[in-house]
Amino acid sequence: MRRREFIAMLGGAAVTWPLAARAQQTAMPVVGFLNGSSAWEGAHFVATFRQGLSEIGYVEGRNVAIDYRWAEGHYDRLPVLAADLIRLQVAVLACNTPATIAAKAATTTIPIVFSSGGDPIRLGLVSSLNKPGGNVTGVSFFSAALEAKRLGILRELVPSAAMFAAILNPEFPDSEAQSKEVQDAARTLGVQVQILRASSERELDMAFAKVTELQAGGLLVGADPFLYSRRDYIVAAAARNAVPAIYEQRENAVAGGLVSYGTNLTEVYRQVGIYTGRILKGEKPGDLPVLQPTKFELVINLKTAKALSLTIPPGVLAIADEVIE
Repeated sequence: MRRREFIAMLGGAAVTWPLAARAQQTAMPVVGFLNGSSAWEGAHFVATFRQGLSEIGYVEGRNVAIDYRWAEGHYDRLPVLAADLIRLQVAVLACNTPATIAAKAATTTIPIVFSSGGDPIRLGLVSSLNKPGGNVTGVSFFSAALEAKRLGILRELVPSAAMFAAILNPEFPDSEAQSKEVQDAARTLGVQVQILRASSERELDMAFAKVTELQAGGLLVGADPFLYSRRDYIVAAAARNAVPAIYEQRENAVAGGLVSYGTNLTEVYRQVGIYTGRILKGEKPGDLPVLQPTKFELVINLKTAKALSLTIPPGVLAIADEVIE
């Protein structure tokens, strides 16, 4: 069994301690990779994170070790996981949004490189995008701020719908900003939207029951690591309920979701890897500006559209970055 498969099977937690111990004994720097999602869902992000590290000259197992911690969508586990990595005296912490908040609360000295879908200034991660200061920097892809755009795309796909639903995770740090974004967009579009909140599979079941009760014409699934980690579950539920749904990540459309719109997160994690490598070489996080992607991808699954008896408007097809047939 390959090491990645072994880590994924056990959640990437306790099995990495011997690796960190050996690395410290040989003066090999250890990077703490702390994430609110799951090892299985995040495997391709880990691959591009490693790619970014290698571009700076660091190869896992050769001259750098990586200790992985996954919260499996349970954000209340993150403070303990962060404290564990800090106890191991890792050289750098690489985190996603909810993990960064836990890490920042736990240390002011260990450098933190984040991938954040929320506004890092509003979340209190940095004081400035150009000059972050402190021990935190990273990549902000402002995914939470794209909810209005996603709702607009969904409206174009089902123009006859007057009622939409949006599933958001109340535990996500930028949840309230997401909710406001969606509600403001709904008013602008002249449609109704029902905000449904879910942070567990039981609550997801209740949310989909409400979607059916409302006879919602479309569903927006919010940008959030927990919701992403339940990708197959949510895509299958949307199919069972025959509701057109839009998601943040391309992987949702590949898994059978109707459409996705957002940043290419594999590129984001590559940049996180590059920043992590630069800090290992001696640069200070406070001197590295927060990076912001400029490209967003629209992916449409025509198989799913056909199953929903939905015709994709030519104008939307024309601007799609990828069409799955």
